[in-house]
Amino acid sequence: METGQQATRSMKVRKNKEHNHSDFQKLSIQVSLNGLSFCVLDSLENTLIELKHYEFADCTNPLQLEKEIIEVVEANDTIFNTRFEAVHVSHINTLSSFVPKPLFSDKNLADYLKYNNKILPNDYMTFDVISNNDMVNVYIPYVNINNYFFEKYGAFQYKHFATILLENIFQLPQQSDEAIVYVHVQKQQFEIVIIQQKKLVFYNSFEYFSSEDFIYYLLFTLEQLQLNPNSIPLYFLGDIDKSDVLYSVTYTYVRHVHFLEKSTPYHFHESIDQTASHRDFTLLNNF
Repeated sequence: METGQQATRSMKVRKNKEHNHSDFQKLSIQVSLNGLSFCVLDSLENTLIELKHYEFADCTNPLQLEKEIIEVVEANDTIFNTRFEAVHVSHINTLSSFVPKPLFSDKNLADYLKYNNKILPNDYMTFDVISNNDMVNVYIPYVNINNYFFEKYGAFQYKHFATILLENIFQLPQQSDEAIVYVHVQKQQFEIVIIQQKKLVFYNSFEYFSSEDFIYYLLFTLEQLQLNPNSIPLYFLGDIDKSDVLYSVTYTYVRHVHFLEKSTPYHFHESIDQTASHRDFTLLNNF
């Protein structure tokens, strides 16, 4: 049973009457079976003051994930025990499906997911409305993780990370009417997003264990959509740079490969390294 689950969708973290500087700090957390990332924004100074990443080895289910997260929280207790102005959590998994808003009904959540995902009888399903497009993202969050953070912070905001990914991609200026490919890279998982004229043409997540897996799924997708790898622009996001073998193999077959440049509106404290704009894309854009 998910204690307080519905309440976390719209309420802010509880605060005491007395305020200090931490009352104006916001926490963004991103969780997946592969790891946890978090950052802290000082909204008074408009400055990111914390940015950390943790990888989880051999974590295969939500119960293991909860144990890993508790260890990270306890190792960073001075940070996580802060009284935050707001807490935002994003869930990374492949248990989601986009539905056109005119076809959406909150009474049919299981129907939208059952053809692409294995659904268990006790799975909790919810949805995000894409704020700048006519779509709804239906998904299964990590319920036990939400409950853990609810017990720690009270009510908070949570979304599926694909919601954040698409909302921010839709905000990007479109320089032409041609299709644009965005590839969001994570450990053993990547997403392909194809946008044309501010409309979603394609979205899917793929699991990969080698660069051969990666390039196969990418080129197969382009072929099925009849997109020419010699002319289509492709933008990388996430955990990738020019030294990565995934970049090299993509550049071998796709002519126009770039890293997405979307500057954050925040400053970076001198104690943390300023990440490239394409990295931590969903984490930094979830405030």
